[in-house]
Amino acid sequence: MTPTVEHVVFIPCVLALGVFVGYLLGARAVREELRRKQEARKR
Repeated sequence: MTPTVEHVVFIPCVLALGVFVGYLLGARAVREELRRKQEARKR
């Protein structure tokens, strides 16, 4: 049984979207952690 065209398009798109959203959330978390460390260092 071969996958349909919808699967060939849909699955990579969802995977790419997940990678993109994960990158954004991870980058935000890293920036927040760096900001917290800088504030702690100033004290």
